[in-house]
Amino acid sequence: MDVLDLTRLQFAVVTVYHYLFVPLSICLSAAAAGLHLTWLFTRDERHLALTKFVGKLLIVTFAVGVVTGLVQEFQFGLGWSAFAKFYGDVFGPTLAVEGMLAFFLEATFLALWYFGWDRLPRRLHAATIVVVAVGTLLSAYIILAANSFMQNPVAYAMDPVTGRAHLTSFGELLTNEVVLAAFPHTMAGAAMAGGGLLLAIGVWRHAADPAFRTLARLGAWLMLIGGAMTAITGDHLGKVMTAVQPMKMAAAEALYETTTGAPFSVFALGTLGHDKPFLTVEIPRLLSFLGTGSFGGTVQGIDDLQAQYVAQYGPGNYIPMIPVAFWTFRLMIGAGVAGMALAAYYLWASSLRRRFRIPLLPAFLQMGAGVPTWIKRILLLSPLLPAAANTFGWVFTETARQPWLAFGISKVSDGISPGLTSAEVLLSLGGFTLVYGLLAIAWYKLVVHLSRQALFPEISEKSPVEPAPAY
Repeated sequence: MDVLDLTRLQFAVVTVYHYLFVPLSICLSAAAAGLHLTWLFTRDERHLALTKFVGKLLIVTFAVGVVTGLVQEFQFGLGWSAFAKFYGDVFGPTLAVEGMLAFFLEATFLALWYFGWDRLPRRLHAATIVVVAVGTLLSAYIILAANSFMQNPVAYAMDPVTGRAHLTSFGELLTNEVVLAAFPHTMAGAAMAGGGLLLAIGVWRHAADPAFRTLARLGAWLMLIGGAMTAITGDHLGKVMTAVQPMKMAAAEALYETTTGAPFSVFALGTLGHDKPFLTVEIPRLLSFLGTGSFGGTVQGIDDLQAQYVAQYGPGNYIPMIPVAFWTFRLMIGAGVAGMALAAYYLWASSLRRRFRIPLLPAFLQMGAGVPTWIKRILLLSPLLPAAANTFGWVFTETARQPWLAFGISKVSDGISPGLTSAEVLLSLGGFTLVYGLLAIAWYKLVVHLSRQALFPEISEKSPVEPAPAY
């Protein structure tokens, strides 16, 4: 691997690792705010206990997210200084605003909320966690706006003296059609990620404390609703993506020839090239609907787009890594659907099966049989599915844009730091990997430690709870 590939790998490792914690923080802050408000209006002590528990998970996750986020921003100076120099006037305002939100708004109000129990008036205290939840949404939107500039550059002009891009309208940057489509899709994915964590903890701990059943159901609903919204918003995002980056949609299907009524391959065996793989499972006309909104729509092929870009931008290879784009797109969808299925099963098994029987369902899954141990163990792995879906989604989004750094303006090779050596990149990559591995172990142990603690043991004795299902 040359220095460019190593630098790209380094940035990918840092970004993917950081993004494991971002959606968790977004969802946990919203869940803590919702539970706190529910307790404020109902005075149900179980909701109070769950609020404090979810808040502790949020603090641990937020701390790791901030540390890894700082390293990610550090990457712009370490490996991509040419990119930072050229686009600094565009990215500077967004990163400054996001930093103010993350370090001053979110961190300050999270501290006020954590240390404000029995010190602040109840309504004012509840407002602090609501501010944290809103702050995480604003912070995420700002970062997505910056990323959307790379997908669809808007609101900029080139300085004829310095040759640098500078921002012409911050408002126009924030209303980029890509960020308007990507934000709800990303937030729906965050709901799935946080829901998966809450579901796993609730299933693991509900036998020790029945109050955890509420947490498990909350997590399952977040996964199910978040998954449904991810599909709906993803459909809109796909159409926007096709309009601004048609090569990305063509790469997602390995579609080399422009096709009307293009099919979508659910699965394929064989080489992805001009010749069809020797085994494919296709849904007729679905790709045209995903890309254009019409089953009879025309999707541009890779070959035609390559010729178009050569004429427009000059000689070069404008085709991304097709196998990576093809499979990450399907793995993203598959992991998301599997997560929804797990959540739906848990909701049915934990409550709905007392009211309904599903014809033709195996007896061991029907009412009264109890949830098999092996299914419970699968439920404990539910956080992995949304994490995988989010990761594959971002890998597809970024790699299928190649070779562009900012689409149509500059290539990835233009943004790397001059004079950077492979040895320097390998050394820093090894250091980041080691530190991140230690952070992952620390986060996991803290989450397990917090989850093993009882949620106010006296609550389980005083508060009426529904009987736990037989596991």
